[in-house]
Amino acid sequence: MSDQKKPKKPSRQQVYTLLVEIGRKDGDGLPDKATGAALMCFASGIDEAEAVRETVAILKQADTNPLDVTGYGTLAEREAEGHEIDEDERALMARALDENSVIVAHITPFFD
Repeated sequence: MSDQKKPKKPSRQQVYTLLVEIGRKDGDGLPDKATGAALMCFASGIDEAEAVRETVAILKQADTNPLDVTGYGTLAEREAEGHEIDEDERALMARALDENSVIVAHITPFFD
């Protein structure tokens, strides 16, 4: 038996762009007549599934009601698909990575 440990795969955090649809819940902070909202989030994770889990958990702690999450991939994946990503978005993505956090970049309330 060898003393050497197997080389560990690097656990590289990446930032994923997620669109989260939320429904109404008491104390959610949405405008009175809103029926819900879409939140554009940048979330760090080892993979997209982890980023989604962390985002949903944090949004639930913030008294929101997450209903659906759509993933748009990493910065590199979005660039490969031809998405235009401005400097503000890039800065928020860098912050999410540096802080290992979820950042809500934009909120769009829904009205009937």
